[in-house]
Amino acid sequence: MKFMILVKASAGSEAGEMPDEALLTAMGAYNQQLVDAGVMLAGEGLQPTSKGARVRFSGDERTVTEGPFPLTGDLLAGFWIWNVKSKQEAIDWVKKCPNPMPGQVTELEIRQIFAAEDFTTATPEILEQEAKLRARVEGNA
Repeated sequence: MKFMILVKASAGSEAGEMPDEALLTAMGAYNQQLVDAGVMLAGEGLQPTSKGARVRFSGDERTVTEGPFPLTGDLLAGFWIWNVKSKQEAIDWVKKCPNPMPGQVTELEIRQIFAAEDFTTATPEILEQEAKLRARVEGNA
């Protein structure tokens, strides 16, 4: 089972504040544990929303809004993608994580990633196309 772990943004991360050496060291050790356990597939920090944009879809129209965006509980500062046996295993790993935003309340969200076969309306042709695309992407990784 694949899960995405979402690190919520803070005022500091939105201001572009970089983690200090102690946090970078602790996160590096934590990421090494994830890799050694065969759990971590990917993990990255995200630039502040001031360097981003949103595209709003309404029918055939597309509207682009440049960041920054107001700080809400929906903004992200980073993510991991993990391959684990269960949601409980993902929870157990998250509980071992150093606080990504020391000195403040931080929230990490755990979301399961759909697999192609989860889409019950997918035809065998769609599933085959998805498998080919996935193989190409993984071959380029």
